[in-house]
Amino acid sequence: MNDAVAPPRILVVDDHSAVRAGLARAIEEAQMVCCATAASKSEAMAQLAHTNPDAIVVDLNLPDGSGLDLIRWARKNSKEIAIVMLTMSDSESDLIAAMSAGASGFVKKSAPLAELISVLKRALIAPNSFTASDIVSALKTTSAAKLLTQREVEVLRAIAGVGDIRELAKRLYISESTFKTHLTSIYRKLEVSNRLAAIRVGIESGII
Repeated sequence: MNDAVAPPRILVVDDHSAVRAGLARAIEEAQMVCCATAASKSEAMAQLAHTNPDAIVVDLNLPDGSGLDLIRWARKNSKEIAIVMLTMSDSESDLIAAMSAGASGFVKKSAPLAELISVLKRALIAPNSFTASDIVSALKTTSAAKLLTQREVEVLRAIAGVGDIRELAKRLYISESTFKTHLTSIYRKLEVSNRLAAIRVGIESGII
């Protein structure tokens, strides 16, 4: 008797053939199965009915409509399917729209493929587990660069280096008190309370 669990079956939806091929390869290398690909919303809807995948990886922008429409349609037809949306944008409104439509996860196209696979695996385990804290965390990291002034970005990058505040301030040609003022502002804007937490947000948002 064979009790082996079948690998998850994934549908990839993107209008660029090279992207579809790259995603399919990454999925297969992660010991999952890319059961089908689609280049449009209508093609994806047909593939969903035909292949009955465990998960969908879908681009936000499709030639015959929005990926959000496909997400809503898929979620209406299945509460258990995992749905991960891909986008070139880091827009807060896109993130919230994806979650509202029923997506299980949200990944930027510029992110490493390993990040996509990680989000996809999590979505497969709990397709409806995108919580408010996940959204708040994502909004914080995507907004960090927009919240900080150019000087604050310089200070944030500086604290990721080696040295005490006096040394770091000297490198930026500002006084120690001015450096501390910028640091206080950074902590307030990023909603953190210490240097390590600020650095973490900076790394996650791509500032550092």
